Amino acid sequence: MDYSNCELCPRACGVNRTAGEAGFCGCPDTALVAKTMLHKWEEPALAGSGGSGAVFFGGCTLGCKYCQNAAISGGPVGAPTDSAMLRGIFEDLIAQGAENIDLVTPTQYLPTILPALSPKLPVPVVYNCGGYERAETIRSLEGKIDIYLPDLKYADESLAAELSGAADYFATAADAIREMVRQTGKPQWNADKMVRGTIIRHLILPGQMENSLRILDWIGENFAPGEVLVSLMRQYTPMGGLPAPYDRRVTEEEYEAVLSWMYLNRLEGFTQEAAAADAGFIPDFPING
Repeated sequence: MDYSNCELCPRACGVNRTAGEAGFCGCPDTALVAKTMLHKWEEPALAGSGGSGAVFFGGCTLGCKYCQNAAISGGPVGAPTDSAMLRGIFEDLIAQGAENIDLVTPTQYLPTILPALSPKLPVPVVYNCGGYERAETIRSLEGKIDIYLPDLKYADESLAAELSGAADYFATAADAIREMVRQTGKPQWNADKMVRGTIIRHLILPGQMENSLRILDWIGENFAPGEVLVSLMRQYTPMGGLPAPYDRRVTEEEYEAVLSWMYLNRLEGFTQEAAAADAGFIPDFPING
């Protein structure tokens, strides 16, 4: 796995990033760290009392039009960080009390990240991604990742194309998530903290209930009760510049309907209060340097 013929993500650009060529993500051949923090707003099973040790990487391989982290995902921003420096960041977060190391949008930098994960850290490693991943890339992570935290954004191909430029999103994400679950198995716990397993996040989009219901149906049909956890998110926050219905928040009626469908599918996991749909919960992203 390297940057010389980059096919880390499903875009499979094939560019030579070591020679300065830029693919879809526009990222260089070294990791860009945009922010590190003890993140208290992750799912309770991850954040615990100390918070997740979040490492936010600059750039993104998906590019959703409504992204709340657009300040760092919209381009290659952040402090250049090699593997040794990254290991130091992980160890510093653990020393501050981090419950885990939370790799946020890491795929485009895996050749830099993977050496930093050896030897194994004393806390779980979380792979926090948009779900749009190559199953082959996820297979290469076996033994390195303890908890997968993928989004499953779209079942509707046209919606995925419209909002993320990825008509193949669902088929691609479904294959990747199956591989994630194969690696982790059912959730494992140490008291109330998750130490291994897969949590599938789904962000409800305004006016797109049918998409959400199809996502929950797929999860219910493909995994046994308790095999995965679902985080049903209502935090969609209009970021400006998008037409209706994306210029508003999710309504109480929309959220309750999708939540009922989640329970009908016998899915377990996490829910969100309406207050989560607030720009105040978006981390401030001054660039580390």
